[in-house]
Amino acid sequence: MKEADHVGLVSVILPVFNSEHFLESSVLSVLNQTFKDLELVIVNDASEDKTADICSALSEKDCRIRVITNLQNTGTLESRFKAIESAKGEWIAFIDADDLWHPEKLEKQVKIINQKNCDLVYTASAFIDINNNTYKWIMHVPTEVGYKKLLKRNVISNSSVLMRKQDFLKYSPVEERDNDMHEDFACWLCMLRAGLTVHGIDEPLITYRLSGKSSSGNKFKAAKLNMNTYKYIGLNVFERCFYEICYAINGMIKYSHFR
Repeated sequence: MKEADHVGLVSVILPVFNSEHFLESSVLSVLNQTFKDLELVIVNDASEDKTADICSALSEKDCRIRVITNLQNTGTLESRFKAIESAKGEWIAFIDADDLWHPEKLEKQVKIINQKNCDLVYTASAFIDINNNTYKWIMHVPTEVGYKKLLKRNVISNSSVLMRKQDFLKYSPVEERDNDMHEDFACWLCMLRAGLTVHGIDEPLITYRLSGKSSSGNKFKAAKLNMNTYKYIGLNVFERCFYEICYAINGMIKYSHFR
């Protein structure tokens, strides 16, 4: 944990690709935060629908929005890093183009950081479907989580975090972007292993939109990404298998709530 520092400008990172249906709602959930000292960096990853027009219209209405346009599609990860490198704030937060933030998300996270001097704050999550129907189940999170517990279940949702830009760049697998892993999960694990502190707010301050396109193929791919993440952080094959089984069981319990 570093010396206490005041949270100033927060740079919100939003990569988008063919996101015309839900983009405006996501952007407005950022702009309507009670915490106002923010910028929203949108990277349009060569979208082929009306995403570019929506980004342009929104940026004209609010000077806190900056839009970066990729001439060729590079993928979500590269777009996210491009936005981070352009970010002006020392603190960053992430949101996807189909997710939503509670209006007090950033304000409550900043308050925790200023009070507890922690390095990362994450929150619980609510869920909706593509028709905006709300699921009753809430993904609750612990106030504190350690390295070994996180190995078994990733309770730190990407769209929920607020953290320092320098920590993300230091602990993310920047040079390993093409190695098919969960880069955000790897980042949280490396931070905890290095002794940085994280704090959870057990309130659903973000809402994830579920597409309903889950399949056995996607689950197999997710398992492979997870195993590669464990390999990246240095677990041996027996440890990787053990934690993957724990992760899979927790995943099945989680997604049983959406059937």
